[in-house]
Amino acid sequence: MTRTDEELVARSRSGDVDSFNQLIVRWERPIYALAYRVLGREEDARDVCQDTFLRAYRALPGFKGQAKFSSWLYRIALNLCRDWIRRQQRAPVSQMPEDIDPAELLAATEPTESIEDLVARREMSALVADAMQSLTEEQRTAIILKEYHGMTFQEIADMQGCPLSTVKTRLYQGLSQLRRQLERRGHGIHELVRRT
Repeated sequence: MTRTDEELVARSRSGDVDSFNQLIVRWERPIYALAYRVLGREEDARDVCQDTFLRAYRALPGFKGQAKFSSWLYRIALNLCRDWIRRQQRAPVSQMPEDIDPAELLAATEPTESIEDLVARREMSALVADAMQSLTEEQRTAIILKEYHGMTFQEIADMQGCPLSTVKTRLYQGLSQLRRQLERRGHGIHELVRRT
């Protein structure tokens, strides 16, 4: 029987460590993928992922359940990413190592995908990652949360503590800038949708 996040949180708050471990298993890959997309380095993403769950566990008694557990967890991870970037006093790296595609962390490759399709998809992912470097941190974060993690505008607004219209503007402007960057490089947005 699979328990909901809310059930696991309630059990964790009453001292059931196994329930919190189940939450870790459930959310570790998405949190790692988020940190990796923001920071661009595996080791840093692993550290942020680990710190996210450590902070969540310590703060669990204060979690009121006003937001979904996943939204709360994403907020912790994003705050840790921002802290890491500030400590390092450098912009986030968006280049992906050649042997890792963060999209593959979230979804398995179709078994019928040809080698040519896989190579084309990886090339497009690299182009998108490179183009995302030109975006502001707010635009990049909005795109990552909406497009890669499937969050709603309202969830993103709640997580970032800003109005809904601000999130929509950041996403629209960020996607528009991405589109322009890709078109300058000879790739249209239709290729992005088809290949990623």
